[in-house]
Amino acid sequence: MAFIWAAVVASIAFLLHYTQLPWLLLPVLWFAAFLASGGRSFPRIFFRTALRDLRFFWALFGIQARAKKNLKNGVTVAGVFRQTLAKHPQKAAFIFEDKTWTFQDVEDYSNRIANYFKSQGYKKGEVVALFLESCPEFVCLWLGLSKLGVITALVNTNLRLKSLKHCITVAESKAIIYGSNLAGAVKDISDKLPKDSQFYYFGYDSNSNIDQELNLMMELERCSVSAPVTHHTKSPNDVLLYIYTSGTTGYPKPVVINHSRFLLVPYVPYLVVHSYNPDDIIYNTLPLYHTNGGCIGVGACLFNGNTVALRRKFSASRFWADCIETKATVALYIGELCRFLLAQPYRPSEMQHSLRVLMGNGLKPQIWSNVQSRFGIRYIGEYYGLTEGNVGFFNTDNTPGTCGFVSRIVPGLMRSNFIKADPVTGDIIRGVNGLAISAKPGEPGLAVGKIKGNPYARYLSQEETSKKIICDVFEKGDSYYVTGDLLVTDEYGYVRFHDRIGDTFRWRGENVSTAEVEATISNILGLRDVVVYGVKVPGTEGRAGMAAIVDEDNKGIDLVELLQQLKEHLPVYARPIFLRIVDSVTVTGTFKLQKNKLREEGYDINAAKDKLLYFDVKAGKYLELDEEKYAKFTAGEMNI
Repeated sequence: MAFIWAAVVASIAFLLHYTQLPWLLLPVLWFAAFLASGGRSFPRIFFRTALRDLRFFWALFGIQARAKKNLKNGVTVAGVFRQTLAKHPQKAAFIFEDKTWTFQDVEDYSNRIANYFKSQGYKKGEVVALFLESCPEFVCLWLGLSKLGVITALVNTNLRLKSLKHCITVAESKAIIYGSNLAGAVKDISDKLPKDSQFYYFGYDSNSNIDQELNLMMELERCSVSAPVTHHTKSPNDVLLYIYTSGTTGYPKPVVINHSRFLLVPYVPYLVVHSYNPDDIIYNTLPLYHTNGGCIGVGACLFNGNTVALRRKFSASRFWADCIETKATVALYIGELCRFLLAQPYRPSEMQHSLRVLMGNGLKPQIWSNVQSRFGIRYIGEYYGLTEGNVGFFNTDNTPGTCGFVSRIVPGLMRSNFIKADPVTGDIIRGVNGLAISAKPGEPGLAVGKIKGNPYARYLSQEETSKKIICDVFEKGDSYYVTGDLLVTDEYGYVRFHDRIGDTFRWRGENVSTAEVEATISNILGLRDVVVYGVKVPGTEGRAGMAAIVDEDNKGIDLVELLQQLKEHLPVYARPIFLRIVDSVTVTGTFKLQKNKLREEGYDINAAKDKLLYFDVKAGKYLELDEEKYAKFTAGEMNI
């Protein structure tokens, strides 16, 4: 008990220092929290969460102090990396395909890059697109370009044709560096790019016969490993990278990442996993063109001195063998990656590794305990955040199924809030005073982050940026960044992801979370890929649920068992009316399941060539959808 009260006193002192509030104001805040929690429950909430909050804010305070120091000293990413290099030049920085890159190797190679592009006349503010699979050279390329002040646009290697052209041209790229294995994709759009574009292929002969194409590896052989002599001004506010959104709706949008923001991201592990240390070896199988793999994973190497084991692409079958071979102690995940691992057949290697931590976001609560028990993982560091956002939550105490917390002791300290919004349209629900209404514990709320004093990364397009900002939220004249995600908090402030605005649909007067239904059906069917969405049915209000289920090996699905399980696990309004049996579904580079095309085709038997089924109310089971029944659905004559 004495220890707890000591923590209480320490938390009071720390919160006063952190918030810079007058001593007399803190009791007012706590009294407000006392009332908001129902009064009598406040002591229980306080003793349950005080140490959690104190530990997190202590870590956050240290990180923010370091960030302010970097800003004051004008430090850039390359500058921080040189500090890391000075500590252990011969330590392994990257492990990749049986080769080890030391920190000195990374410095030398990035200097070659800088010296070459300097000789070609590239200057601060110009943009080079990087279209390359994960490898140590990927990091060296953008790091070297940053030494000249050149911005690197990190392009998703899965893109082709119009999407690929869009990402290169929207960034006004002066050149494109691409892997020789991706030369064909570049060739397909080369005549649609600006005439003065320069093409550099990286690897063996590309055989693409693109005009002005150069072999960058050969060009670099004649370049010096000495640090380039530069004269441009350097600032933490300079743009470092363009990182694109996943493009789940429309074309991917470039997000502007400056040095100061990149310098903050690698500290996420220290907020999530407090035993994280520079001796950890991180297995990073995530794509380097996105934030999780390219900033959090790579940043741990550049700034904290961690060794990072890279792989070109994620392989569920090789995951555990790679962890054993590289002696990894931490592994990164995102999206459906953990479910893909669970879907693999048992291998002895999955319990012979040295991993103590899995860290990332997108792990569904329905499989959380299975991941820990089957693979022997002691700690799952789930967090929530967006590349372009200013809202972040961190699961600091291994609480299953949560992506973080908000403090109930000092409300509003994290400058993030949850407000009521229409889950289908995203429209903010406002009170009679015109201001937003806070979501209560247990209610899905739209996550928003206050902009003043809490910066966010903007899109390259100001028009797109303005769409993510709302005003007059809690007081007239304020402004908040809108995440587009619905989250739920409990009485202790723990946060759980609920659904994405627009993915939720309304049926029979109830809101249906596609994420919940997807996870439920996937678990029932042995962790198959499942995509759920709402479809319009004439003569009905809202949208009926439809599930596209992958049957890759054409083994069939036990529809009787599926229906029985659905009745046990989902309310009637959440059970899909339509089923579509597909060979596969598209997965993004961040392991998210695409649903746009499926949603557009719906249950149209002329557009969807897969097997379609519907739930027959009279028969009480799923039946195949034929032309007669489809005609009745479109005429609004079916009883559903």
